[in-house]
Amino acid sequence: MDDLALARALHVFAVVIWIGGASMATTVFLPALRQGAFGKDMVGTFEAVEHRFIWQARAMVILVGLTGFYMVWKFDIWDRFHSLSFWWMHAMVCVWALFAFVLFVAEPFILKPRFHRWAHAQPELFFTWVQRAHWFLVGLAWITVFGAVAGSHGWSIV
Repeated sequence: MDDLALARALHVFAVVIWIGGASMATTVFLPALRQGAFGKDMVGTFEAVEHRFIWQARAMVILVGLTGFYMVWKFDIWDRFHSLSFWWMHAMVCVWALFAFVLFVAEPFILKPRFHRWAHAQPELFFTWVQRAHWFLVGLAWITVFGAVAGSHGWSIV
């Protein structure tokens, strides 16, 4: 296997783990949590699951960024960022940057310090906000994944 095939395989693998996990959290875990499927301690349950997945998500976001940059550099396809027909390239970078910001900056430095106070004071409002934020992020990710796969195989909406 050459280096580009390995980079592409690692890239897709990491996207599947990262976006798949975020999708499961958004569509399965958070609704079940809010409906009381795990008992009354929503905060403790959320922290237990989030603590286990966030490190996987962070590692996969790093791997996606490294392999994505490597492929753009190695294929020398920087010019694609000058064309709207490659909108999905822009979307991949934007979704990656947004998730990287959330996972490495917003979550540990902005959200985490306020988490317990808000979650305990207004759990329904807190988990409604968390689920809506997840839907927004995962929705952008799904559109991007669809566009990237279709676009990389020649389909374009522009």
